[in-house]
Amino acid sequence: MKATTYEQLEKISNDALKGAVRPHALGFVLSALEFTLRRLRRRRHITGKELCEAVRDLAAREYGLMAKEVLEAWGVDNTETVGRIVFALVDAGLMTKTEEDTPADFERVFNFEESFAPAAILKAARDVRPRSKKKS
Repeated sequence: MKATTYEQLEKISNDALKGAVRPHALGFVLSALEFTLRRLRRRRHITGKELCEAVRDLAAREYGLMAKEVLEAWGVDNTETVGRIVFALVDAGLMTKTEEDTPADFERVFNFEESFAPAAILKAARDVRPRSKKKS
């Protein structure tokens, strides 16, 4: 029997991340990657900084003023943790990296306290709007 996506993420969370990060966080990082790729004119490699910013922006859009609390409940309280998640997903074959990508790419990309302050969240929610659907 094949494992569900959640079960797969749960195994990565438990094995590679020692249970410090909930499976939801891994799924959210994958969603942030797709969120970023959809915003590009053409697909390309995403840097650690870009992915961290996508996690921040998507969290602001999806969870509003509760974004920081949601991420922290999942075990994500800094950008270095996003990097640990990414490399666990790479090791599991769910993401890819280049030879130049390192965990250092995720160090201190932004400060969680500042980025998830109410004023910053409200600005991010305004700036990161869903794409308008084209009319047929």
